Amino acid sequence: MTFKKPVRILIVDDHAMVRSGLKSFIDGYEWMKLVGEAANGSLAVEFCSSHHVDIILMDMVMPVMDGCEATQRILEKNSSVKVIILTSFHEQDRVEKALKCGATSYLLKNVTAEELAQAISAAMEGHATLALEATEALINATRKNSNVGFDLTPREKDVLALLVKGYSNSEISSSLSISMATTKYHLMNIFSKLDAKNRIEAVTIAIGNKLIQ
Repeated sequence: MTFKKPVRILIVDDHAMVRSGLKSFIDGYEWMKLVGEAANGSLAVEFCSSHHVDIILMDMVMPVMDGCEATQRILEKNSSVKVIILTSFHEQDRVEKALKCGATSYLLKNVTAEELAQAISAAMEGHATLALEATEALINATRKNSNVGFDLTPREKDVLALLVKGYSNSEISSSLSISMATTKYHLMNIFSKLDAKNRIEAVTIAIGNKLIQ
């Protein structure tokens, strides 16, 4: 991984042992820098109000303020921060809640060091990462509605297919020879028709309902 400056990381977890393990993990990578730690969401919000942070490794269940509320409050003030949920839970409602709160990625605490490093790097480049269990939970939820996506136009399906492949907006625009404005317009329609709040939800719904061949 190569970045012009070290990736500034904040650890937010109410368990000291977890924070200690994550600090050791960060120390093992030259391109990462630990800038702080917090034992609950309220302290994380306070820290981010006065410090520059690139990535937050955020637990979901904590006292005082949980990870979801903390994520919302932090992103309201600084939308450039990337929040990676790192939790022990993969139930559908928790995953959906985290994504709706603005989290970039959702991982379980049994993730390997290499997988977590890749997720951090991906988040810095604007890409999301979901634990397999979290993806399966969302896919199972979307299967409840067999009519989802029936009103997508052929062009919207083209855009959705590239979205599933992980293409960025600029890559979609280039691949389909359409403008960025048109790409964003199609994405807006796709999110609306699939009732998806973000790219991750749209991709999960598309896969779960087999909208893309």
